[in-house]
Amino acid sequence: MELESLPDEIAAAIEVRDRWRRSSAGGGLEFLVTDIARWTPGATLKVAFLDGDDQLHADIAGATAQITDSCNLKLDFGHDEATGTFRRWTTADTAFAAEIRVSFDLAGFFSLVGTDSTDRTIGAGGGPVGGNPGQRSLNLGRFAVNRPATWEGTVRHEFLHALGFHHSHQNMRGTCEGEFRWDDAVGYVPTTNADGVFVADAQGRQPGIYTFLAGEPNKWPRAKVDHNLRTENDPDVVAGPFDSRSVMLYRFPPFFYKSTPSSCAPSGNGQNLSDDDKRGLRLLYPHTANELADLQTRADAVLKSMQAGLESVSGSNGGSLVEAYRSRVEELAASQAAGAG
Repeated sequence: MELESLPDEIAAAIEVRDRWRRSSAGGGLEFLVTDIARWTPGATLKVAFLDGDDQLHADIAGATAQITDSCNLKLDFGHDEATGTFRRWTTADTAFAAEIRVSFDLAGFFSLVGTDSTDRTIGAGGGPVGGNPGQRSLNLGRFAVNRPATWEGTVRHEFLHALGFHHSHQNMRGTCEGEFRWDDAVGYVPTTNADGVFVADAQGRQPGIYTFLAGEPNKWPRAKVDHNLRTENDPDVVAGPFDSRSVMLYRFPPFFYKSTPSSCAPSGNGQNLSDDDKRGLRLLYPHTANELADLQTRADAVLKSMQAGLESVSGSNGGSLVEAYRSRVEELAASQAAGAG
């Protein structure tokens, strides 16, 4: 079982950036953590493909219709009806061919979250993944050669990340933190199969999550397990109700849970958006004039509240990375205000 995860260096860069944002945001935290990460409601986001054929591209575009049918946002795949082709991007690009840049050539499934897909501070040192024009922002590994049976659910999961959604199992309002079996069963003897995967020992005792994910194919250290699975108790994060039917909830092996059935386990099919997924999309990308006007109020507030923090940072730590962080926040907040006006 290979779990979804951004490359370590990208996850680390995002953590540093987010800590800086929170420390500089003053009274605008709610706007910062909820609205800065999302695209402007009513916008049209371009999507482009690095590899794969036209049929694969068409299928992925079709799978995302459930998403755009539920919110005030459009995804433009650059489909040319005359030729049947879709928009493409290359690793040599210096200008953005698209906000969401899809690839199929790296291992695993992952996506940058929301506007991180065009944040040039992420992956600024190079590498295959990041927020720069020639870097992947969303990857569907091996889709071009062997799509999984549940490929539509995977596409929707990753594109919801690209629109600003996080994992449901890390929702502080859910039960997963207490339901997960983090540690080995008492007396467990580390046992692996021929593929290097930790399995039950000769007495039937199961490995815990930390041990299981330390083996093949993930090889995750404890800190990476915590980052990807532990509940986000950050008081700045605004979370909706826990939704066991969400496509953003992982389907783990039964031994991951303390109880059967577990309140943390998915109850949906993992393929289609749940009602609460659709509700979340409507909240992030509303249609009504009143809701859009509220965005401008919050954008104005965050720009004002960040001014003192930005001036303080400039005076004490005025480096190129800080300046890039500051410019990005100002750019995103201003774009949200313009979109709401």
